[in-house]
Amino acid sequence: MYYISTRGTASGAPERLTASQTIVKGIADDGGLYVPEEIPKAEHFNELLGKNYNAHALWQLHHFLTDFTPAELAFCTDSAYNSANFDTPEIAPLFQVPDVAFLELFHGKTLAFKDMALSILPHLMSVSLKKTQNPKTQIILTATSGDTGVSALEGFKNIPGTKIIVFYPENGVSVIQKQHMVTMDGENVHVFGVKGNFDDAQSMVKKILLDSALKEKLSENGFEFSSANSINTGRLIPQIVYYFYAYSLLVKNGTASGTPVNFIVPTGNFGNILAGYYAKKMGLPINKLICASNENKVLFDYFDTGVFDSDRPFYLTSSPSMDILIPSNFERLVFDILKPKDGLADKLEKLSNKQRFSLSPPNDFVGFCATEAEARAAIKTVHSKYGYLIDPHTAVAYVAYEKYSAACPHEKHVIVSTASPYKFAKTVMTSISEKYGAFDDFALLEQMAELTSGNIPAAFVELKNKKILHNTTVEISQMQDAVMNVV
Repeated sequence: MYYISTRGTASGAPERLTASQTIVKGIADDGGLYVPEEIPKAEHFNELLGKNYNAHALWQLHHFLTDFTPAELAFCTDSAYNSANFDTPEIAPLFQVPDVAFLELFHGKTLAFKDMALSILPHLMSVSLKKTQNPKTQIILTATSGDTGVSALEGFKNIPGTKIIVFYPENGVSVIQKQHMVTMDGENVHVFGVKGNFDDAQSMVKKILLDSALKEKLSENGFEFSSANSINTGRLIPQIVYYFYAYSLLVKNGTASGTPVNFIVPTGNFGNILAGYYAKKMGLPINKLICASNENKVLFDYFDTGVFDSDRPFYLTSSPSMDILIPSNFERLVFDILKPKDGLADKLEKLSNKQRFSLSPPNDFVGFCATEAEARAAIKTVHSKYGYLIDPHTAVAYVAYEKYSAACPHEKHVIVSTASPYKFAKTVMTSISEKYGAFDDFALLEQMAELTSGNIPAAFVELKNKKILHNTTVEISQMQDAVMNVV
């Protein structure tokens, strides 16, 4: 299998790269994102029913990373999905309540779904560097709305041949998320707050990644840019795995094989739900991919009206990983709809320049949105009905589930739960009862553990008292200088 850029070349055949080449490069030289030339069909999927997560990952990656040997793929999957990185042998368990199932993707080291891919990306990167005979130190440059940064730092810290630089919006992440990043150790780890929102940071990261003069200067000194954001194929492809795995767990629990299922996905940068779209194109019996948006509802409006318009007010919400108006991976969907024809270049140019455009949405998707009040009410409702705590992002998805299932009550639903409620203790606990407003975020961890008769996740036990190692905040215009000071 080969990969091409969404932007390709205006004339002639587009550049074709192997999977390992795209993992090292991260983003295409023309500013586009790499996509498979075609989505493979999932043959013999039923043979995986009942198999563990590693078997699913190995099978899935075999379809997309065709220049990796079976031994190399096994090394990557075994290095990622094990008891050292996840607190449950299921890796991604399914929590079933009477009407819906929650796919728990928060059992990794940083308690967020980003761990599902970022636990394997460093190993894919290491193998790819050897395969491409690339001797340069990789500068993993990443913007984060919260969870990607923590997971990328955890995944890449002390990985030989890499330096990782993470930029996060100073006022756009939770207290727990920020504390996790600014206390992250590792000789190759660098973290900066930025005065701006995630879209500002992400746009500047892309600009830096594509600066030809800067890349040439870095190359002369033995460095090269890559990325841990979901623009990297090594982040996106492993996310397809858990859709197939979730379906196999449903079958294991009694769902008839072949039954169509809806996946409700809290959506920010569009990578998670795009992985579900690829899973459906591979043949997984998905009925609808339900795109759940918070008050930054650019994607809901697109699926509702067929008009994409990111030039709008930006809101800080209690679900910060969804506080995004320019979802990077949406470019991959635009490419899939249009291919290199029918005005693709015009649509991508408007997407990059925050200009509105019309494009008929695929009927694979349905969009719903939730207000802050609705999301908080959902947290309380789920706890009251099921004794189960959900984080604010999952709460947005639950609101979408309630709205959709009211019209389609007999369909099968899976909510993709993207973060542990412990990462957003203040929002979760005050949504359940106002009495928790008097506690700070760290005291609330203890209250949450008591409420659920559980234990505070190991990753958070010592977090409050860890030494702050990264306390620099920069303007958006200073981000490139910060990168150069690191290298």
